[in-house]
Amino acid sequence: MTTSSLQFTEEKLGQAEKTELDAHFENLLARADSTKNWTEKILRQTEVLLQPNPSARVEEFLYEKLDRKVPSRVTNGELLAQYMTEAANDFGPGTPYGKTLIKVGETQRRLGAAERDFIHSASINFLTPLRNFLEGDWRTISKERRILQNRRLDLDACKARLKKAKAAEAKAAAVPDFQETRPRNYVLSASASALWSDEVEKAEHELRLTQTEFDRQAEVTRLLLEGISSTHVNHLRCLHEFVESQTNYYAQCYQYMLDLQKQLGRFSGTFVGNAESTSPPPAATSPPAVAAATLPAVPTIPVVPTIVGVPNTVAESVLNPNEVKPPASGTRKARVLYDYEAADSTELALLADEMITVYSLPGMDPDWLIGERGNQKGKVPVTYLELLS
Repeated sequence: MTTSSLQFTEEKLGQAEKTELDAHFENLLARADSTKNWTEKILRQTEVLLQPNPSARVEEFLYEKLDRKVPSRVTNGELLAQYMTEAANDFGPGTPYGKTLIKVGETQRRLGAAERDFIHSASINFLTPLRNFLEGDWRTISKERRILQNRRLDLDACKARLKKAKAAEAKAAAVPDFQETRPRNYVLSASASALWSDEVEKAEHELRLTQTEFDRQAEVTRLLLEGISSTHVNHLRCLHEFVESQTNYYAQCYQYMLDLQKQLGRFSGTFVGNAESTSPPPAATSPPAVAAATLPAVPTIPVVPTIVGVPNTVAESVLNPNEVKPPASGTRKARVLYDYEAADSTELALLADEMITVYSLPGMDPDWLIGERGNQKGKVPVTYLELLS
């Protein structure tokens, strides 16, 4: 058993003293351990967030370890878009269902592409720096800490050896008896005392050397541990970049879905009323059907083609809702289901859960109503409303 191993065993058994590091050094060690542990957890969970499939994560890990390029993988959104497009071609791209599948599929493809960009950006700007710390700086710190531990064990072993040598020297010096009648015993005792004196000198010399090595290694390790502050600064910058990437990703997704919602809102009436529908959509998500059943009937006036010099009053009413007046009867209260951003000045922007007054005008597209909120007035899509009695 080596000296260091013997010292370590005796410390564990409580049979040897141990050199304690100062409080500042211990705090640096604790901070470094905490940084390493939390960095590992954040890294692993971010990997799960970006790639929920554990098999895919293992595959990517193996490719990285083999230093090979990870193959491009189709995102779930892109795969869904592919299925929807193929289904539309099978059902007929000219049918209402086929048209809608194509529109939704295109949006899913755009969502999938945005997800791919986000994963790529997050991997480079966030995951890679965290891995570099764990596989680079932290390994260096761990190596130097192990060296420091060995230096500390050597130092304490030298201290123990010196302590034993001094105790033996003192005991040998106290044994000689000048009244001893047998000179041989006296000579042996004096010789033993001299031997132990030499042993003390050797132990003191070794102690000075090991103390110097320990102090040098402690300084190297301390500088590395203090570098954890720089690691925090670097990870903070990476965290900001991760949040920025995530913000851009969700903003893109929101815009894509908002555009899709507007497209489906303008055409949903045609789809709901189509004879090919096998089951009517729920009332909560298909206000056009509700509107057709509950809004008071208003005589339909055919739209007269515009003649030069003769204003078309119906067309102007629809295009300029702020200039029309609500009918004497037929107005309804409606609750807004979703936020809606007005596309132009003829439309009324909506906020989810607000209450507005709505009514229809002769010749209007059945998928739209005129909405009023105080002094504001404009066209609103029926699909964004829940008509109340």
